[in-house]
Amino acid sequence: MKVAVVGAGAWGTALANVAAEATGELTPLIGRDPGRMAEIARDRTNAARLPNIPLHKGVYPTADKTTLADAGVVLMVVPTQTLRAVATEIAALVSPESVVVSGCKGVEKGTLALPHIVLEEALPGSRRALLSGPSFAEDVALGLPTAVTLASADEAAAALVCEALATRSFRPYRSTDIVGAALGGAAKNVLAIAAGAVAGRGLGASAVAAMVARGFAELGRLGLALGARPETLAGLSGLGDLVLTASSTQSRNFSLGLALGRGEPPPNKLAEGAATVEALVALAAEHGVEMPISTAVAEVLAGRVSVGAAVAGLLARPLKSEI
Repeated sequence: MKVAVVGAGAWGTALANVAAEATGELTPLIGRDPGRMAEIARDRTNAARLPNIPLHKGVYPTADKTTLADAGVVLMVVPTQTLRAVATEIAALVSPESVVVSGCKGVEKGTLALPHIVLEEALPGSRRALLSGPSFAEDVALGLPTAVTLASADEAAAALVCEALATRSFRPYRSTDIVGAALGGAAKNVLAIAAGAVAGRGLGASAVAAMVARGFAELGRLGLALGARPETLAGLSGLGDLVLTASSTQSRNFSLGLALGRGEPPPNKLAEGAATVEALVALAAEHGVEMPISTAVAEVLAGRVSVGAAVAGLLARPLKSEI
């Protein structure tokens, strides 16, 4: 089974290492810039995105998209907001028998579509899946134990991708609840910004724990409205990913929140939560779901309120039953 990876960021590079180890096949790692891909191929490391971690000997860095033409699994590891454009670019090269897997987490602006819906519209008739769960690229690339969710409405497709990616340290669990897996990945990034902001503000570990727990309640309400299964949201791609992302400075989203809480300039790194928060809040509003923490994050990032005012606003909400 040949696996091709589209997107040469940190996560794409880590997954290329996983796929090359799992399959024993040559694994194309496809990036947009020919010069950069030639440099990665020469140095055998992605110095800009995943420094000091060597590529697996089976990873083939390239800018040639035709190398994915005979892949049985195509991993789309690009930001959510560019997923549609990149998927449209490669549509003619993807075999109808291939399983195309989204490896990004977010909600598309404008359409309010989750990644698997974007793939459905950009690659009509293709077999689709979604990879999500608690996983830092560096940990995965180093071969540290990691468990993730591989979701697809087509259970046979999910099983095929799990077999293609499973290694001694990378363990995918399959699921048919693609909505729940996608939603957990999108919301946890936004909620991690909130947790980071509370930590950066110096409000204490108890406040951070409360923010995570109440944020998870928001995720549960939106999941219910969209038809996600509660056990999915409580699993690896929901609660598991939220706990990881909202508790470590390895997380770009948590780090962004920390900077906001401290009144510092934001880190010069992409935080998917910042790119998706407005769309997540709009999606919730479309389904009549209240998400006060996510809304507060949107307000802070837009510069409409301060972190202090946002926290005060949350604390001033009417008293209510927890459940």
